[in-house]
Amino acid sequence: MRQIVIVGAGAAGMMAAIAASKAGARVLLLEQKDRIGKKILSTGNGRCNFTNTYQTPECYRSQNPEFPWKVIQTFPVEQTISFFDRLGVYAKDRNGYLYPNSDQASAVLDVLRMELTRLKVDIHTEEKVLEIKPSGKGASRRFRIRTGQRCYEADAVILTAGSKAAPNTGSDGSGYPLAQKLGHRIVPVVPALVQLCCKESFYKIISGVRVQGRVSIWSGGKMLAEDSGELQLTNYGISGIPVFQVSRYAAYALLDKKQVWAELDFLPGLTDQEVMRLLKRRIHNHPEQTAEELFIGLFHKKLAQVLVQESRISRKTLGKELTEKQILMLIEKIKHFKTEVIKTNPFEQAQICAGGVDTREIHSATMESKRISGLYFAGEIVDVDGICGGYNLQWAWSSGYLAGQSAAERKNI
Repeated sequence: MRQIVIVGAGAAGMMAAIAASKAGARVLLLEQKDRIGKKILSTGNGRCNFTNTYQTPECYRSQNPEFPWKVIQTFPVEQTISFFDRLGVYAKDRNGYLYPNSDQASAVLDVLRMELTRLKVDIHTEEKVLEIKPSGKGASRRFRIRTGQRCYEADAVILTAGSKAAPNTGSDGSGYPLAQKLGHRIVPVVPALVQLCCKESFYKIISGVRVQGRVSIWSGGKMLAEDSGELQLTNYGISGIPVFQVSRYAAYALLDKKQVWAELDFLPGLTDQEVMRLLKRRIHNHPEQTAEELFIGLFHKKLAQVLVQESRISRKTLGKELTEKQILMLIEKIKHFKTEVIKTNPFEQAQICAGGVDTREIHSATMESKRISGLYFAGEIVDVDGICGGYNLQWAWSSGYLAGQSAAERKNI
């Protein structure tokens, strides 16, 4: 019976342990925190959006863009749904976003724990791995795993130690140096699915405003990414799911010391010309209203104040007094509101990271290292990040299952 040691007991680690055990291996799961699966409890605002029925290659990002989808296809969403259904999680479908019917993230963690117990997986918590040392080659390959307490021997190691996002849950980046010491390249790691901090002082005025809109990220005269939905304006900058979706692109541009701009469109359903007609109609109907009052019922009062202020129009200016140039400036601010992004929020506030172990050094058919046979990777430690909506957990389930099964069955490439 093959002995497998899995480093990190998050979503990917638990899935890898279940898959390896089912395939006949003896499994030891090591976790540095005092309990396993801690990060799962915070997903989906405590409800755990554990996957999504809408799946395309574009839902996953990597420097090696073809890699994630190859892995996802080995354990697709249909198998994920079936897997959790067998464990007892009845899925609730919210426009493709799947949650436990109980709306409790703890349900997902509980069924995984119970399955680990049923399969007699050995779990050691509060045990941090300090070194992984391979020896031998081919069929004689062995690993020595040293923790702060003791040493273990294994036929295979699966590294599922997470990223740097939400370090209080155990994802503190400690897996990266382990991978580097084993000869693997780490794609620079940046916060992703995270808020963006902006330079301008007016955010203190519009803090708390939510508005349907579009956000695009620009650097060097090129648009890097865009997304639409509810934008959240905060006292430090911009947030909301559309901002999360494009944040990785801003983070990498900032890492390269480039100037980064976000462009906000507060009326994405209208063209510039249609906004022009809308404003002129409102001015015609209410010529005695001030520039700010013209926006009542169209925008939040705080946002209206900033739009007028940034258009360099006096708050006392009446609609009938607005010049053509001032109206054009208002349209520019409504449709192309530019704000300079100076940084992302830190890893502590990121849902996920971009970057990690370079996937060009991993076999997509097994998740095994191309550098060291018997070494496998899964989950957030790998250079794969999904968009919002259950995709990062789907990556954990797919990559974890593939790594666990492959390690147990020792599939050779």
